[in-house]
Amino acid sequence: MFKWNFFKSKDLNLSPIDFSLIKTDLHSHLIPEIDDGPETLETSVKIIKILHKLGFKKLITTPHVMSDYYKNTTETILHGLKSLQQEVKLHNINVQIEAAAEYYVDYEFEQKIGIEKFLTFGDKYILIELSFIEAPKSLHEVIFKLQLEGYKVILAHPERYLYFTEKDYLNLVRRGVFFQLNTLSLIDYYSSRVRKRAEHLINKQMISFIGSDCHNMKHASLYKKCQNKKSWHDLHNSNKLLNYIL
Repeated sequence: MFKWNFFKSKDLNLSPIDFSLIKTDLHSHLIPEIDDGPETLETSVKIIKILHKLGFKKLITTPHVMSDYYKNTTETILHGLKSLQQEVKLHNINVQIEAAAEYYVDYEFEQKIGIEKFLTFGDKYILIELSFIEAPKSLHEVIFKLQLEGYKVILAHPERYLYFTEKDYLNLVRRGVFFQLNTLSLIDYYSSRVRKRAEHLINKQMISFIGSDCHNMKHASLYKKCQNKKSWHDLHNSNKLLNYIL
């Protein structure tokens, strides 16, 4: 059971810390028309300009791969990436754009392990996400299978899985799973419960990566508000973040 700190951390008089020191954003949805991200290349470029201004030197965009909703393949993602890279170059934005995927863990995904070559980044890191209702019953088995194939598993936005107990989080960390926090979780964007859980995971030093999970212009406009949050300062100064190695 979680022992929550119900007092919101004080952000008074904290100078903003931009994202230049972590260099890389590893979770976003910037390729248009293939998931719930931007609808046009024009919007994608506007978002990328904002993220670059916030300090990012490299963006790893990760379209959803979900059997029931977004049936993206390596081919559709890489094709979209090529178009996006060309547009970024055309606008002379000095930022590196790569692509992987955010894989939704379900039965179909599990069946592909060991058969399909998944999109990864860095040293074979793979980004996975779960249902917001309940964890898959085979989650630990899926993680084990991925690790047997040489993948390093990153769980996207663990603070948003409100069904997890502290024991669940500790179990995953002990199994070698890396946690990626969403930046907007620091400002009550999803809910105060998610924000409190994010702060708790930071305090417990369980967070290895932070990601924008940017989908649209609204998201992009809010990241600057995160930069003077005590929780961001604590995470930034923890020496636990690994974004810079990607």
